[in-house]
Amino acid sequence: MSRGYDDIVAAVPVTVPYVRRSEHGADWFLARALAALVAQSGLRKLVIDGLCASSFTLGPDTAVALTQHVGLSPRYLEWLPMGGACGVVALRRAARAVQAGDADVVACIAGDTANDGSFRDLLAGFSSFSRAAVYPYGAGGANASFALITDAYMHRYGATRQDFGRLCVAQRDNARRNPLALLRGALTLEQYLAARPIAEPLHLFDCVMPCAGADGFLVMQRGRAEALGLRHVRLLGAIERHHAFPDDPVQLRGGWAMDREALWAQAGLAPGDMDVVQTYDDYPVIALMQLEDLGFCAKGEAVAFARAHDFTVDGDLPMNTGGGQLSMGQAGAAGGYLGLVEALRQLTGTAEGRQVAGARHALVSGFGMINYDRGLCSAACVLGQ
Repeated sequence: MSRGYDDIVAAVPVTVPYVRRSEHGADWFLARALAALVAQSGLRKLVIDGLCASSFTLGPDTAVALTQHVGLSPRYLEWLPMGGACGVVALRRAARAVQAGDADVVACIAGDTANDGSFRDLLAGFSSFSRAAVYPYGAGGANASFALITDAYMHRYGATRQDFGRLCVAQRDNARRNPLALLRGALTLEQYLAARPIAEPLHLFDCVMPCAGADGFLVMQRGRAEALGLRHVRLLGAIERHHAFPDDPVQLRGGWAMDREALWAQAGLAPGDMDVVQTYDDYPVIALMQLEDLGFCAKGEAVAFARAHDFTVDGDLPMNTGGGQLSMGQAGAAGGYLGLVEALRQLTGTAEGRQVAGARHALVSGFGMINYDRGLCSAACVLGQ
C-alpha cells in the first residue's frame, strides 16, 4: 500500500459559472479559474509554483502554453488529459508533489468552451479509435457507447429505466438548490420516463449536456492553509487506475474495483462512514457502477441499494449534492472536477442552499476517456474535514 498523504489539504473551491454556449476559448475559462483562486486565497499569483491543468478544447495548446497565457512560472507542471478522472488525479498528484517538496502551492484547474464547432471537432479527433472506427460511421460521441453499457447492465442485473430515473430525479432535486446548476427546473419520474429517446435505452435525461465553464482548487500543506486563514479539507486516501479489466467484453466494472481496499485502508474509513458521495455521472449507469465497485454494495446490487436509499441532500445518503453533471452540465474536462469541488464545499460548510448537515467525510470518484466500448481512466479519493 502506498504511503498516506500526511497533512496535505485542498482549499478554495472555485467555479467559473457554466454557460450553454460561449465564444470565449478554453484559455479564457481556465484563466478565470486561476484568477478566482488568486482572489479568494489572497495569494500573490507567482506564489503558486505548481499547476495541474485539463481541457479538451485548449488545443493546439497544452498546460505548457497555458503557463504563458496566464503568466505563471511553475516548477511543477501536469497536463492531465483524463476527462472525468482528471480532478481526483490532479489532487492525488499535486498532493504527492507538495509532499516531495516539488511545489508549495499547486493550482488545479480544468475547463472547456462550447460553441458550434467545438463538440464536433472533439468527436472527430478524440482518439485514434474514434477517428478510425467510430466517427466515420456516424456514431460520434459517448451516447452510443453508454447505450451499449447501459443495455448490458440492465440485462445482467435487472435495472430498469425507473431505477435510473430515480437517480436523475434526486439529482435534479439537489440541483434546484444550487445556483450554479444550469438545469434547475423540476423533473418528475413521469417526465423522465416520457422523454424522447436518444440512443436506446438512453433517453434525454440520461445524457449529460455539454456546456462551457471551469472549476479549480488549491493544494498545499495544512499549516500554510491555516496561516492563510483558508477553510480546507484533508486528503485521506486516493487511487487511480487506467485500462482496467481489458478482457471484459462489455464494461460493467471499473478500476475502482481493483484498488478500493487500498483506498479505504489509506483513509482508515469505510463506505458507511461517508456523509457525502460524489460519483461521476455523465450517464446514470456509471454512477451505479461506482457504488458497487467502491464497496457501498456488492456487484449487481446497486439497483437494490438505490431503491433503499434517498440520494437527495436531505436523504440518508446524499449523492451528487450539487446536481451532478446530469443537472449542472458538463463543461468538458471540468466534469472531472465538478464532484470534487462540490465535496470541498460540503466539507467546508460553504455549499450554498444545499449544505448537508454535519458532513465530515466525503467520497469522490471519477471516470473518463471512453473509447468505443469502455472508459480508460478511473480514480477516487476520500476527503475529511
